[in-house]
Amino acid sequence: MHADATALAEAIGCGEMTARQAMERSLAAADKHEALGAICYLDAEQGLASADAFDALPEARRKSMPFGGVPTLAKDLGGPFKGFPVSAGSKSLPRQGGEADSDLAARYRDAGFCLFGITTTPEFGLSLASEPLIGPISKNPLDPSLTSGGSSGGAAAAVAAGIVSIAHATDAGGSIRVPAACCGLVGLKPGRGAMAAGPLFTNHLGGIASELAVCRSVRDAERAFSALSGSARGPYPPVEQAAVKAGKLRIGLLAELGSDFAIDPVRAEAVEDAARALEAEGHEIVSPRWGDIRAIIEASGKAFRDVIAINLASLAKLPDIDASLWEPMTQAVADEGALMSGVAVWDLVQAMVYVSRDLHALFDRFDCLLTPMLASAPRPIGSFPSDHRDTDLHFARMGSFAPLAAIANSSGFPAITLPFGVDKAGLPLPVQMIAPMGHEALLLALAARLEGEERWSHPFPITGLDR
Repeated sequence: MHADATALAEAIGCGEMTARQAMERSLAAADKHEALGAICYLDAEQGLASADAFDALPEARRKSMPFGGVPTLAKDLGGPFKGFPVSAGSKSLPRQGGEADSDLAARYRDAGFCLFGITTTPEFGLSLASEPLIGPISKNPLDPSLTSGGSSGGAAAAVAAGIVSIAHATDAGGSIRVPAACCGLVGLKPGRGAMAAGPLFTNHLGGIASELAVCRSVRDAERAFSALSGSARGPYPPVEQAAVKAGKLRIGLLAELGSDFAIDPVRAEAVEDAARALEAEGHEIVSPRWGDIRAIIEASGKAFRDVIAINLASLAKLPDIDASLWEPMTQAVADEGALMSGVAVWDLVQAMVYVSRDLHALFDRFDCLLTPMLASAPRPIGSFPSDHRDTDLHFARMGSFAPLAAIANSSGFPAITLPFGVDKAGLPLPVQMIAPMGHEALLLALAARLEGEERWSHPFPITGLDR
């Protein structure tokens, strides 16, 4: 039986507990796990008021909400959510905004979620660890000496610890999937155009970023995607969802990345185990060579870096932001963006088009690509420092940790990660699957099949469910 947000919504819906009781338990858990640094802003009053408002709704309305009464948290990037001002992990933004809901935030509320706080991110999401210099440092509940990932690291820590059963997250270069992989969660990065993006379009970074959640189960990811996606009001046209292909699929297996990136053997073996499980279902395993995809990976990584640099250079020019307060790494990346010429920016736009084109061509040979999500176990706290200006070193560290993350962002393809085993230290062995745009349902179906192997179980129960 799943212990997840769906189960919690069902428990609230059938009267086992009220939304207020669920909220009170989450608030108590947030206090208990404060040392994890998962939550950077908490508003108990708003959380309880939201829960009380849900409990006061007519029964028919409550039962129509897929996550009715479920406590949750928003990320310190993306949204925004009314009443929850963000800082983006930066001293230069002392809790700004939160005056109105974004389209996605409104959908969160319509789905029945009750918000009570904001989760920790690195400054402007510029790291695969959530350790902003202003604090708090988000730690991994599975081993607090290790990172919970970034940039949705606080969200992943909160869900893995059971403070909440699901949490808002964003992904511009692996920022949903890497924290999910570090903490033993399911993380779906929706394809470009799948999610509501209005009205400000401030977190989509030229199309590489999307928003959804980190989850404890595939069914939660599927239910969240169903409830929150579609009918996006720009800036990218929605992609029609394809029906899941019946019968035998061709699964591309890429467990080794040549001499470019060292993949921990136990994590490569988990990917091969996942391929064998799918092959046992009658699917065909296809083995592309690393050389077939290497150039696409390199182009994706450069595109990600350039988009982030241009975005930060643009932010630095805003009159209400004092970029002198930024961390040294953020300043250095912004400086790179400020030096990019118009020709370089145009080359970047073209490069992203070519990444998508070339990846589509590769997918003529298979329906889904199965890869490692991380090259190693979660890194120790402090492995991605931001108190220096060596940008090459910073991006190299991130690329070596999650070498196959940015390809889904630069191309716009959807991707999902989930744990498929456990190592000797009790840490998850995550795998990743990538499919062309419009095939989130395929990824979710395959992920559900792998989840059914029961190779991973959550060490911490969801607060209030105790299962």
